[in-house]
Amino acid sequence: MIDHCCAEMTRQADGRCRVHPDVFACPDALVRFEPKFREYGLIVHDGGTASREIAFCPWCGARLPESQRDRWFEALEARGIDPWEDEVPPEFEDDRWLREGVADPVSPGEDLPRSR
Repeated sequence: MIDHCCAEMTRQADGRCRVHPDVFACPDALVRFEPKFREYGLIVHDGGTASREIAFCPWCGARLPESQRDRWFEALEARGIDPWEDEVPPEFEDDRWLREGVADPVSPGEDLPRSR
């Protein structure tokens, strides 16, 4: 579980609608959080699965952590895994690859959300 910047971001990022199991189908869902990339985005409600990455929390104004998307791809590539062609190891399907040191250690001072 990730500690987000504020209660509203936690509600938005971790909340699940009982009516719409798909966050992109729920008109009340505003934020998409992708744990494996530690990436936040505002959902584009156009019938698809698009979102726009955000750098600051819309509610409390806190700076959000940098996306780890590039590191994710680099860590897989370093293991000879092509995520488009090969099976991705389970620890790379969420934020375990960052928490458990599967990837290179986080740089000193790098601001990532804390895992619970």
